[in-house]
Amino acid sequence: MPRWAGNFVERHGPTAWTVADGALRGDADDGSWCSARLPFDRSYDGAAEVGAFVAASAPPEEWGLLLVRKGGFAVARLAGDRPVGSKVGQRHVQGRTKAGGQSQQRFARRRDNQAREAYGAAADHAARILTGLRGPLVTGGDHAGVDAVLADPRLAGLPVVGPWLAVPDPRRAVLDAAINEAQAVPIEVENAPAS
Repeated sequence: MPRWAGNFVERHGPTAWTVADGALRGDADDGSWCSARLPFDRSYDGAAEVGAFVAASAPPEEWGLLLVRKGGFAVARLAGDRPVGSKVGQRHVQGRTKAGGQSQQRFARRRDNQAREAYGAAADHAARILTGLRGPLVTGGDHAGVDAVLADPRLAGLPVVGPWLAVPDPRRAVLDAAINEAQAVPIEVENAPAS
């Protein structure tokens, strides 16, 4: 972030930093502006300077991550940026079929049952790893799958925050990338029109 802000100033000229709408905003002399928000849906209300914003953007002392798709799940509990517990799992869920009539209905029932079992297994591991979580929970994958897992009473009350992470079937590499993405600082930039 400090290097990025330095490059912004170098490209657009002197920049006035302010805090507006829970974000750090930079307005450059050439009319360009940028806005940086804290991860985990937090609002920034600190000093109008990059160093203070960077300090505030550190991950919470404790937080969790839950990724669910029909093809698998990944769950992690983190202390700062360090995982302290995680599980990645896969369950087979029948794909869609082009057969018609009773065969199609039978395959649909089988697919629904397999998905329910997969979500149940994900909920079991999520409850084991996330029970007692005091920080935010970032989610991603398939909305219906995440909702099915979070409907488990053992996971009630977990404070789900953004950003929503669009991920493929969760594997270890996907989980590692999602951990980094959840901690990223979203930045919006608008360049001044060329004159």
